[in-house]
Amino acid sequence: MGENFRIAIICGKLGGVDGVSLEVDKWIFVLKELGHEIYTIAGKYDSPLQSIATENQMLVEEIAFDFPEQLYYEKIIFPFLTKTPASITKEQQDKIIGELLARGKTIAAHMFSIIQQNNIDLIIAENTNAMPMTLIGGIAVYELSKKRRVATIFHHHDFWWERSRFSNNNIESLLNEIMPPFDWGIDHVVLTSYAAHILRSLKRVEPKVIPNCEDFEHPVVRDEYNSSFRQDLGFKDDDLLIIQPTRIVKRKRIEDSILLLGAFKKKYPQYRDKIQFIISLYQGDEPDDNYISHINKMAEKMEIPLHLISGRVSSQRGRDKEGRKLYTNRDVLANADLVTYLPLWEGFGNALLEAIAAKAPLVTTTYLVYKTDIKVTGLRTIEIRDQYDEKGQLIITDKTLEDIKYIFDHEELRNEMIETNFQICKREFGYDTLKQKLKNLLQDYSPEIIASRRRLEKSKLNYSV
Repeated sequence: MGENFRIAIICGKLGGVDGVSLEVDKWIFVLKELGHEIYTIAGKYDSPLQSIATENQMLVEEIAFDFPEQLYYEKIIFPFLTKTPASITKEQQDKIIGELLARGKTIAAHMFSIIQQNNIDLIIAENTNAMPMTLIGGIAVYELSKKRRVATIFHHHDFWWERSRFSNNNIESLLNEIMPPFDWGIDHVVLTSYAAHILRSLKRVEPKVIPNCEDFEHPVVRDEYNSSFRQDLGFKDDDLLIIQPTRIVKRKRIEDSILLLGAFKKKYPQYRDKIQFIISLYQGDEPDDNYISHINKMAEKMEIPLHLISGRVSSQRGRDKEGRKLYTNRDVLANADLVTYLPLWEGFGNALLEAIAAKAPLVTTTYLVYKTDIKVTGLRTIEIRDQYDEKGQLIITDKTLEDIKYIFDHEELRNEMIETNFQICKREFGYDTLKQKLKNLLQDYSPEIIASRRRLEKSKLNYSV
């Protein structure tokens, strides 16, 4: 490309095991390989980023998902997030929007000073202007990109109108303006062709499509560290570990995984005492104690041993306060006999790629993005059509149960399937693909980045006078 840039990645939260944090880690790795210098600006770091210098990791607490102002406004703005939603008048709506805009401008000024001090050429906004989990952060990035004309690439993982808890709100005019914004001087990246179609239709922009990727050159394998997982967590050598490698949120449809395992045990009772169902991640940013209670009751009723192990899973290996091993989600997947991934909807499917990279057999629903952007690559998974009965339960056929048993009983076919999937995803969703797409993205956008650099240099001169 011939031009290296100083890039600041802005996000409400980084350093976690959520999909956005994981994808940011991959972008940082590849962008550094391309020769760029990377900084981060986040409201919170679940753990320090290992890939960049500590002094390059800036904290702006006001853009955190759990910052008090964010939580305060959420309760007023999004009725689905409170048990006793209050109706507000048009005058109150205008007042709230005015308050948010004022706070966002203040934080934008603070972040602009960080950009100036570090000679940042480009900001990459990670979901800040797609999901309103950091309203002040979204407004601040909007100010930076449109008003202060800092070169900005918006990386959208999913959109607020796709979530019922956000689609019903009291500030739709503001969300329509800033999430995401439209301007000729900014660029947009989405994960799928479907998301590109939606954004093109709604915002009159032509987004680039860069799918989620995975490091297939250095995939997780069974090693000395993670080989102790079974024993460490109390599982037997002949247990069948069924892994749900996701957070515990409704759209993951974990109840369907339990129904699947219940049906499998009923059809094949010889597996009754071997199946162990493991959910590896935490509730995340969509807490719902009722859903967790529902999952526990379902598992108990269907006699499915359920293990919630998020306390032992981290973004990196290490030890907890009690001195116990912490495993990555990839370590957990390296020990999987089967992975269940039955979402109703996904922005892409990070967990799917992680399972394939770990060479674990996979049963998945044919959710929308799977059908439009993933299945077409030729993957061989155990598929369940995304069809639901009158009770809203996933329709599970005998064929699915038979396919699972066949995988358990035929090691040669299992190995052939997982190796085929690994090679396909290495080609389609590996780091080489990500590197080329990011290289093209920055090359196409470089005139705006260079122009932004000149504007920032001029602003520093004016500021110093």
